[in-house]
Amino acid sequence: MNEWKRSHYIILSEIIKDELSEAEELKGGKKFEIGNTISHVTLQRFFENDYQDKTHNDLRFLKTLDKICIFLGYKDLNHYIHSVRVKSQAKEIDDDLEFLTRIVYNYCATTFEFYKHFPEHKTEIFKELVFDGSPFLERTSQFSRELCERDFQLVTKNNRSNYEVFDIHLVTDEPDKKILETQEFWNLLFKVGETGEEHFVNQLNTQIYFIRKIDNVWKIWDNYNPDAGRLNRKA
Repeated sequence: MNEWKRSHYIILSEIIKDELSEAEELKGGKKFEIGNTISHVTLQRFFENDYQDKTHNDLRFLKTLDKICIFLGYKDLNHYIHSVRVKSQAKEIDDDLEFLTRIVYNYCATTFEFYKHFPEHKTEIFKELVFDGSPFLERTSQFSRELCERDFQLVTKNNRSNYEVFDIHLVTDEPDKKILETQEFWNLLFKVGETGEEHFVNQLNTQIYFIRKIDNVWKIWDNYNPDAGRLNRKA
């Protein structure tokens, strides 16, 4: 708008006049209440922000905002404000879900890397994603330690081991707690040290992630996996 000249505002004023003359919102009494024109001088002052703070509560200024909002396709100024708030809230929800989804994806990728290190037991790899002292970390540590002690090694050659996470959605949304449900497919092949004995994991299941906010930090606190520890029992 800084490059606009007086002639541009005159043209815009005429366009707004033509549009508002046909606007359903200005049929009847409202046309006489707020009018259906905006002068080029008013438009120039508006877009160049040439208003004093006290003007913002002026009735004429509010009427101008009403007409601009109608020109833009809204019913009135209040409708525009409501629409902006709804869009802002929707964006916050989308941003939250994207953030939480990233936590789950990163956890699964980290878990796969964790398996690659077997028989080394490197639970510190989860530090950024899972709370220390959480039930989930204790359980995961116990199950994985048993497999490492049995000298389990993940086979990744020719993509023999892989996983997929999909269909993530939010189940519970509270200020300090979020619960996500996922569908996960894990296809893993482990071989045991010198014997070469093979153990397969081939499972498609629904998992639940309990994510908490502690000291303003979001991490995984617990997880429900119906197949947790199955490999330990088979081994």
